[in-house]
Amino acid sequence: MEELMILLKYAFLGALQGFTEPIPISSSGHLVLAQELLGITVPDNDFSFEVLMNFASLLAVLLIYRKDLMRIAVNGGSFVTKREKENKDDFMMIVYLVLATIPAGVIGLLFEDAISSHFRGITPIAVALLVTGLALWLIRNLKGRKGDRNLTWKDALIVGFAQAVALIPGISRSGATIVAAMGIGMKRETALRFSFLLYIPVSLGTIVLKITDIDFGEMLIPYIIAFLLSLGLSYFSLKWFMGIMERGNLKYFAYYCFAIGLFILFFL
Repeated sequence: MEELMILLKYAFLGALQGFTEPIPISSSGHLVLAQELLGITVPDNDFSFEVLMNFASLLAVLLIYRKDLMRIAVNGGSFVTKREKENKDDFMMIVYLVLATIPAGVIGLLFEDAISSHFRGITPIAVALLVTGLALWLIRNLKGRKGDRNLTWKDALIVGFAQAVALIPGISRSGATIVAAMGIGMKRETALRFSFLLYIPVSLGTIVLKITDIDFGEMLIPYIIAFLLSLGLSYFSLKWFMGIMERGNLKYFAYYCFAIGLFILFFL
């Protein structure tokens, strides 16, 4: 019976992490909420679970954006080796993604533990969700004019610092980066693509830094189940979110964040 409960717990956490990771409602906030409401949690030092969930979501993003990644890599390489001007935009996209990765990378390495400890608890999560909801509400009707070819290094840095803000538990990474991208005039499609291409180096960095801490031990089966559920639901969730972005329906995520944030403040 105990083994079944462990399987169910990790299956639930994997599904929850996978579904909430791509959409702008904060996966970290929902994991805290699950802990408060259901008493379901993973030990703080369970780096194996954290790395696997990151890897599952990363695979989903790689699968969905595989054509963009191949084009950027091939054309970017051609620009470097052959100086083909028509491929400059893809090369610059690589530059901008590297540039946008720096703020969260540096701030995360220096202050992640301090941020996590300072914003620990259910009330900061609620406030962060309300902030996320407000930000989504403010940009809900923006369409933007900037495509991939119109981006600048300033745009990349602004989105990069927005990603660093998402180190605060309860602030959605996808929400922060998409809000910043749309706020500076990016088209919805460009904002979404840039946000999730930017997720790739961040996720890879997390995996590389913590991969030596992986120890499956007796948890191999629960981890595999959680991984598969997280992978499948991350893929489905991101595809679903892409459709919502295309239709300009971000306001519904704002409503959701308001509802969850207020529920936490008044009832937990």
